[in-house]
Amino acid sequence: MALLKLQFPLQRRVRLAQSLWLLSWLAVLAGAFTFSLGVYLKTELLRRAEVMDNTEIHVVPNILMLVGLITIGINLFAGRVCQDSLDSARFPPWKPFLLPWYGLAWMVCVWLLSAVVLSYALQGHLEESLKVGLRNGIRFYRDTDVPGRCFQKETIDRLQMELRCCGNTNYRDWFEVQWISNRYLDFTSKEVKDRVRSNVDGRYLMDGVPFSCCNPGSPRPCLQNHLTDNTAHYNYEHQSEELNLYNRGCRQALVDYYMGLMNTIGPGILSVISLQMSVLVSLRYLQTSLDGVDPENPEADSEGYILAKGVKETMMDVKNTMFKLLQFGQVEAGDEAEAGADGEKAATSS
Repeated sequence: MALLKLQFPLQRRVRLAQSLWLLSWLAVLAGAFTFSLGVYLKTELLRRAEVMDNTEIHVVPNILMLVGLITIGINLFAGRVCQDSLDSARFPPWKPFLLPWYGLAWMVCVWLLSAVVLSYALQGHLEESLKVGLRNGIRFYRDTDVPGRCFQKETIDRLQMELRCCGNTNYRDWFEVQWISNRYLDFTSKEVKDRVRSNVDGRYLMDGVPFSCCNPGSPRPCLQNHLTDNTAHYNYEHQSEELNLYNRGCRQALVDYYMGLMNTIGPGILSVISLQMSVLVSLRYLQTSLDGVDPENPEADSEGYILAKGVKETMMDVKNTMFKLLQFGQVEAGDEAEAGADGEKAATSS
């Protein structure tokens, strides 16, 4: 028994073709929208590539861009089919291409859904990538004279000011690295010598942060040095001073930013999936209703359906077809092997 069978008088077939033509063009715009989302997300990820350790998360915008282009193509095809659907001479040449089109349209929906799932599933990978990337960025902050790293200081400073964050996890991350270049340290100073000697690795560590960690909303001038020494500043308590520096780490700020983008993109992609499924179902109804038209009476009613049989029967047919194809391939391989063996025997006997 056919699945979701409907009756289609001539007028209803005409309206279906017209509606499908409009839907297909809306889907073309949706494909362009999907491609644009992918480009935007890719651009935002590339902007922060310097503080990322890997590019696994880039699979999401890559899928969106690829599927967006495919969506544009298949729906332009669907629109052309709709234009020719009510012409008995122009529609038949399109029929051989419809089955592959259904498969491709279905795969587009699956790919889009996978992009939405991956955008959330890869959050842990994104966070780990940012953790390592930011740690390296902070460590190389001082290397303004080292080729290949001279941009790190500007990158980190701009990042902290733009996202209103400080350090990797928090501002204390700066206490664990020497972020001032030796070029700007006076090694004749007793304080500098003492700090360097007190460290096992010979680094100049201090309880201070770069200027980009300063919170402009603080009611007092920014304190960058001696942050853990309450006696170094008047009316200061570092454990309760919350407005002087940004408290949020840049890793969390970036994760929140990118997940905010994903949360915004997700509903849009789900809408595109719904629209594409509508085009797929409508085109299937249009095709089957036209196939059922009596050539001698083209204005008669016809039946349209999604599947010629039930879901279970259709799956069994697909399974049997695939099994036959596999058997056919094995038989061909066996025949070739036997032919090769016979040839070897003939050569040996001669």
